[in-house]
Amino acid sequence: MKKYILITLVTLFALQVLAQTGLQKGAEAPSFTAKDNNGKTVDLKTILKSHKAVVLFFYRGQWCPYCNKYIQKLQDSLEYLTGKGAYIIGVTPETSENIGKTIEKTNASFSIIQDKGYKIMKDYDVNYTVDAGLYSKLKGYGVDLEKNNGNTDHVLPVPATYVIGKNGKLIFVHFDKNYTKRTSVSELLTAIQGS
Repeated sequence: MKKYILITLVTLFALQVLAQTGLQKGAEAPSFTAKDNNGKTVDLKTILKSHKAVVLFFYRGQWCPYCNKYIQKLQDSLEYLTGKGAYIIGVTPETSENIGKTIEKTNASFSIIQDKGYKIMKDYDVNYTVDAGLYSKLKGYGVDLEKNNGNTDHVLPVPATYVIGKNGKLIFVHFDKNYTKRTSVSELLTAIQGS
């Protein structure tokens, strides 16, 4: 039964984002400035002046076990990633209170940004609106997007990961509409080393 539910959810999410492709490798990374979970100003251009690369990833929320597992992997490998000159940034539509829950679950110590108006998600072409049917199904599984995101928009990101090189270009892209699939840390390290 759980397998059937998982397959149904994966299919429904995939249908929601059929038209999206995300940004492509080689594209100019849209610049942004935002406050992270610690109140620190995170400015992409400034960070790239002092780091070899930025690993920018989008996640759906603290309620998503796949997101939490991925964030935990990034945290577990943080020394390797930062040792290669990378700066890690997570972007989510969830409220700061729920970002706190993500941090509790994953021990994430890198910057996480609440993308309230979805500007960063839109600029990177990862945002989509959950339809009423899927919203209802999620709520039936105990996931209340309105409570988690603090609004009634029902917007989520495709859980994409981008590596941005010092020159501001995307040197690695993982954009998969199947939210259960994430990139590996070794792929990120290879991309950073090659930048």
